[in-house]
Amino acid sequence: MKREYFGTDGVRGPFGGPVINEEFAARLGEAAALWAVGRQGPGGEVLIGRDTRASGPALERALAAGLRAGGLRPISLGVTPTPAVARAVIARGASLGVVVTASHNPAADNGIKFFATGGRKLADSEESAIEALLPPQAAGGAAEELPHMEANAGYVAALAALLPAGSLVGWRIVVDAGHGATARTTPEALRIAGAEVAVIGGAPDGQNINAGVGSEHPESLARAVVEHGARLGVAHDGDGDRCVLCDETGSLLDGDEILTILALDALARGELAAGTLVVTVQSNLGVDAAIRAAGGRVERTDVGDRHVLERLRETGARLGGESSGHIVNLALSPTGDGLGAALGVLAVMRATGRPLSALRAGLTKFPQGQRSLKVAAKRPMAECAALSGELVLLASEMGDTGRVMARFSGTETKLRLLAEAGTQALVDSALERLTAAARSDLELL
Repeated sequence: MKREYFGTDGVRGPFGGPVINEEFAARLGEAAALWAVGRQGPGGEVLIGRDTRASGPALERALAAGLRAGGLRPISLGVTPTPAVARAVIARGASLGVVVTASHNPAADNGIKFFATGGRKLADSEESAIEALLPPQAAGGAAEELPHMEANAGYVAALAALLPAGSLVGWRIVVDAGHGATARTTPEALRIAGAEVAVIGGAPDGQNINAGVGSEHPESLARAVVEHGARLGVAHDGDGDRCVLCDETGSLLDGDEILTILALDALARGELAAGTLVVTVQSNLGVDAAIRAAGGRVERTDVGDRHVLERLRETGARLGGESSGHIVNLALSPTGDGLGAALGVLAVMRATGRPLSALRAGLTKFPQGQRSLKVAAKRPMAECAALSGELVLLASEMGDTGRVMARFSGTETKLRLLAEAGTQALVDSALERLTAAARSDLELL
C-alpha cells in the first residue's frame, strides 16, 4: 500500500498546512496508538520529544490527545534530541516514541516521526498500516496536562561515558547546535570529557532553528574553528540525529568522510561487524574504494536512514549511514546519533594521535556534484520521459567511471540530482544535461 503522508523520515510539511496542523496531529496520534495497541494491548507509554520550533508544543499537545484517545499514555520529554528519545523508549520499554521535528528544515516547517518498541524506526509497511487507521476526524475531549519525564541527563551521561573522564582536557572544540535540540546536550557531554567548548547556534528562540547555522550551514562553524584554534568543530541539524565535522584547518567533513574514518578504524582493529559498511546510493564511490582496499566491503541501499537500518539488520553489520551526516552505529543506538558519531571520531583521534585533517585522507573522493531543484509538483519518475532517457544515456556514457541519479525528496517538493565522474567538468556537464531534461518534464520553481 502506497503511503500518502509518510515520507523518508516521518510526516513533514509547513506548520498550519494541510498535513502538519493540530487536527491532523491528533488524528495521526490516535491512529499510531490504535496500531500499537493492536500489537501490544492498551495502556502503554508513549514518550514524546520535540525540537525547538515554536510550533512544537501545540503539535505535542494535539498528538497527546490523539494518543490518549487511541488507548496509550503520553509522556512529554520536552526539547530532546531524536537519539535521546530512542534511548528513552528502550530504557522505559515504551510502546512508542514520537519526535516532533522537521530536522534540518526551516522553522516554519515541522514534522512527526515514530519509534517502535526497542527504539527502532517504523518500516514502510508499518507506516502504511498507521495511515490505514487514520480516523476521519480528531476525537474531542478536554485537554489534559501532559506529564513530563527527563531524558536528556541519562542520554548525556551515557554518551559522555564513551570517552574516559577527562580524556579531552586541553582540547578546544566548537559546537554548532543549529539553535536546535542539542543546544545543551552536546556541549555538556564534551565538557564532561574535559573539553573546552565554544558554542554557536546555541540560543534557540523558536524561530531561528537552522537559520544560517547547523549542519546545513556550517560556514560559521568553519570560521569559528580557525578563530578559536580548535581541534575540530561539530555541527548538528535541528533534532541532533546527524552531524557534520570540521577539521582544525577549517575544512568540512561530510558523512562519507566520517563513516570512512570510523570504518577504517574498526577494520584495523578487526571490529567492523560483518566486515561491512552500509551506505546509501548517494555516497561517493571513493568510499567503496577505500573500504575495499582495507579488506572490507560496502553495501548500498536507498536514501533514508531507515533503509540503512534495515540493511544493517539484514547483513549483521553494525555501522552505516548517509553522506548527509546520519551516522548509525547499532552498538550505540538504534537510530542516527550526531553526538555519538562525533565522539566516535574523537575516540579515533585520541587512539591514533592523528589530527582530523590527517584521518580524513583515508578517503579520496570522486568528483561529485548535487543539485536540488524545487518543483511545482512531484511526478512518478516513469512519467518523466526526458529525464529518464537522459539518465540512461549518461549511465551508458560513463560506464564504471561514474554515475548519475535523480530522485524526488521524500520530505520536500524538490528533485535531487547527483553526478559523479572522473573530472569535475564531466560532473558539471552531466548536471546541466539532467537539469535541462528535468525542465522538459517538470515545472521548476
